Amino acid sequence: MLNTDGIYGFGAHLQGNLVGIAHYLFHHTIWMEDACYLQDLFVDETARGHGVARALIERVAQSAREHNSSRFYWQTRQDNTTARLLYDKVANHKGFIRYDYPLE
Repeated sequence: MLNTDGIYGFGAHLQGNLVGIAHYLFHHTIWMEDACYLQDLFVDETARGHGVARALIERVAQSAREHNSSRFYWQTRQDNTTARLLYDKVANHKGFIRYDYPLE
């Protein structure tokens, strides 16, 4: 488990090998209690389809519950169809679209 300056993380192992990671953080919101944001979720291609991503999501969700978070959420690319197959099973897509304003 990683815990450094408000960034947390978990690793997933299969047969002694690190095959997945999840990084997340908690942040304040205006309208509700603190939220939990899943910033990174990665599973090695050789371990995909074995429940690693789902287990990592569930472990972060458990941490969010332990911290009394009001919500647990993440973002992904619209064309990330493989990941979205899982995400659509474990979470609700709320229809938001993200915009990034250039600061340079």
